[in-house]
Amino acid sequence: MMTDQFEKFVNSITQLYRCIQKIKNREMTELGLKGTHVMCLFHLKRHEEGLTAGELSSLCLEDKAAISRAISDLSHEGLVTQEEAGSKRRYRSRIHLTDSGKSVAAKMVKIIENAVTKGGAGLSAGELETFYKALNVISSNLRAVSEAPAPL
Repeated sequence: MMTDQFEKFVNSITQLYRCIQKIKNREMTELGLKGTHVMCLFHLKRHEEGLTAGELSSLCLEDKAAISRAISDLSHEGLVTQEEAGSKRRYRSRIHLTDSGKSVAAKMVKIIENAVTKGGAGLSAGELETFYKALNVISSNLRAVSEAPAPL
Protein backbone atom coordinates (compact mmCIF):
# COMPACT_ATOMS: atom_id res chain seq x y z
CA MET A 1 0.00 0.00 0.00
CA MET A 2 1.32 3.45 -0.92
CA THR A 3 0.65 4.96 2.53
CA ASP A 4 2.75 2.21 4.16
CA GLN A 5 5.63 3.07 1.83
CA PHE A 6 5.21 6.74 2.67
CA GLU A 7 5.29 6.04 6.41
CA LYS A 8 8.36 3.77 6.13
CA PHE A 9 10.15 6.29 3.93
CA VAL A 10 9.41 9.33 6.09
CA ASN A 11 10.22 7.51 9.33
CA SER A 12 13.49 6.15 7.95
CA ILE A 13 14.60 9.49 6.52
CA THR A 14 13.65 11.30 9.73
CA GLN A 15 15.56 8.77 11.84
CA LEU A 16 18.61 9.02 9.55
CA TYR A 17 18.54 12.81 9.77
CA ARG A 18 18.23 12.77 13.57
CA CYS A 19 21.10 10.30 13.89
CA ILE A 20 23.30 12.41 11.62
CA GLN A 21 22.47 15.52 13.65
CA LYS A 22 23.23 13.70 16.90
CA ILE A 23 26.58 12.45 15.57
CA LYS A 24 27.42 15.94 14.28
CA ASN A 25 26.53 17.52 17.61
CA ARG A 26 28.42 14.97 19.69
CA GLU A 27 31.51 14.50 17.57
CA MET A 28 31.88 17.89 15.98
CA THR A 29 31.28 19.86 19.17
CA GLU A 30 34.56 18.37 20.42
CA LEU A 31 36.22 20.00 17.41
CA GLY A 32 34.35 23.26 18.04
CA LEU A 33 32.32 22.94 14.84
CA LYS A 34 28.69 23.44 13.91
CA GLY A 35 26.84 21.62 11.13
CA THR A 36 27.43 24.27 8.48
CA HIS A 37 31.10 24.50 9.50
CA VAL A 38 31.46 20.76 8.95
CA MET A 39 30.08 20.92 5.44
CA CYS A 40 32.22 23.94 4.52
CA LEU A 41 35.41 22.28 5.78
CA PHE A 42 34.45 19.01 4.09
CA HIS A 43 34.05 20.65 0.68
CA LEU A 44 37.10 22.89 1.09
CA LYS A 45 39.20 19.81 1.89
CA ARG A 46 37.97 18.17 -1.31
CA HIS A 47 38.72 21.30 -3.39
CA GLU A 48 42.28 22.35 -2.60
CA GLU A 49 42.06 25.10 -5.23
CA GLY A 50 39.56 26.79 -2.95
CA LEU A 51 35.91 27.62 -3.41
CA THR A 52 33.90 30.80 -3.55
CA ALA A 53 31.10 31.42 -1.07
CA GLY A 54 28.65 30.88 -3.93
CA GLU A 55 30.18 27.50 -4.73
CA LEU A 56 30.09 26.55 -1.04
CA SER A 57 26.47 27.62 -0.84
CA SER A 58 25.58 25.27 -3.72
CA LEU A 59 27.67 22.36 -2.46
CA CYS A 60 26.48 22.66 1.15
CA LEU A 61 22.85 23.22 0.15
CA GLU A 62 22.77 26.30 2.39
CA ASP A 63 21.71 29.86 1.71
CA LYS A 64 24.27 32.61 1.19
CA ALA A 65 23.71 34.14 4.62
CA ALA A 66 24.42 30.85 6.43
CA ILE A 67 27.59 30.32 4.40
CA SER A 68 28.70 33.90 5.02
CA ARG A 69 28.28 33.39 8.79
CA ALA A 70 30.13 30.06 8.65
CA ILE A 71 33.02 31.57 6.68
CA SER A 72 33.22 34.41 9.18
CA ASP A 73 33.26 31.96 12.10
CA LEU A 74 35.84 29.69 10.46
CA SER A 75 38.00 32.66 9.54
CA HIS A 76 37.82 33.99 13.11
CA GLU A 77 38.95 30.55 14.36
CA GLY A 78 41.86 30.59 11.90
CA LEU A 79 40.59 27.60 9.92
CA VAL A 80 40.06 29.36 6.57
CA THR A 81 41.42 32.32 4.70
CA GLN A 82 39.68 34.30 2.01
CA GLU A 83 41.57 35.76 -0.92
CA GLU A 84 41.38 39.48 -1.29
CA ALA A 85 38.97 40.35 -4.06
CA GLY A 86 39.94 43.14 -6.40
CA SER A 87 36.54 44.71 -5.84
CA LYS A 88 34.01 44.71 -3.04
CA ARG A 89 32.69 41.36 -4.23
CA ARG A 90 34.08 39.18 -1.43
CA TYR A 91 31.41 36.64 -2.27
CA ARG A 92 33.41 35.79 -5.41
CA SER A 93 36.80 35.49 -3.72
CA ARG A 94 38.21 32.02 -3.12
CA ILE A 95 38.27 30.49 0.33
CA HIS A 96 41.04 28.11 1.38
CA LEU A 97 41.81 25.97 4.41
CA THR A 98 44.68 27.15 6.58
CA ASP A 99 47.14 24.58 7.97
CA SER A 100 45.04 24.52 11.14
CA GLY A 101 41.91 24.10 9.02
CA LYS A 102 43.50 21.18 7.15
CA SER A 103 44.32 19.52 10.47
CA VAL A 104 40.77 19.94 11.81
CA ALA A 105 39.30 18.81 8.47
CA ALA A 106 41.46 15.66 8.52
CA LYS A 107 40.17 14.77 12.02
CA MET A 108 36.64 15.53 10.90
CA VAL A 109 36.95 13.30 7.82
CA LYS A 110 38.07 10.38 10.01
CA ILE A 111 34.95 10.82 12.14
CA ILE A 112 32.78 10.97 9.01
CA GLU A 113 34.43 7.90 7.45
CA ASN A 114 33.90 5.97 10.69
CA ALA A 115 30.22 6.92 10.82
CA VAL A 116 29.67 6.05 7.13
CA THR A 117 31.46 2.71 7.54
CA LYS A 118 29.40 1.80 10.62
CA GLY A 119 26.21 3.02 8.95
CA GLY A 120 26.76 0.70 5.99
CA ALA A 121 27.79 -2.32 8.06
CA GLY A 122 26.09 -5.50 6.92
CA LEU A 123 25.64 -4.30 3.34
CA SER A 124 27.81 -5.31 0.41
CA ALA A 125 29.52 -2.72 -1.77
CA GLY A 126 26.92 -3.41 -4.47
CA GLU A 127 24.03 -2.98 -2.06
CA LEU A 128 25.46 0.32 -0.85
CA GLU A 129 25.95 1.52 -4.43
CA THR A 130 22.34 0.62 -5.25
CA PHE A 131 21.10 2.30 -2.07
CA TYR A 132 22.91 5.57 -2.75
CA LYS A 133 21.81 5.57 -6.39
CA ALA A 134 18.17 4.99 -5.38
CA LEU A 135 18.36 7.62 -2.63
CA ASN A 136 19.77 10.15 -5.12
CA VAL A 137 16.99 9.43 -7.62
CA ILE A 138 14.30 9.74 -4.94
CA SER A 139 15.87 12.98 -3.68
CA SER A 140 15.99 14.45 -7.20
CA ASN A 141 12.41 13.43 -7.90
CA LEU A 142 11.12 14.91 -4.64
CA ARG A 143 13.10 18.11 -5.22
CA ALA A 144 11.35 18.47 -8.59
CA VAL A 145 7.95 17.90 -6.96
CA SER A 146 8.71 20.39 -4.19
CA GLU A 147 9.84 23.07 -6.63
CA ALA A 148 6.94 22.62 -9.07
CA PRO A 149 4.20 25.24 -9.00
CA ALA A 150 1.24 24.27 -6.83
CA PRO A 151 -1.70 22.93 -8.83
CA LEU A 152 -4.61 25.32 -9.24
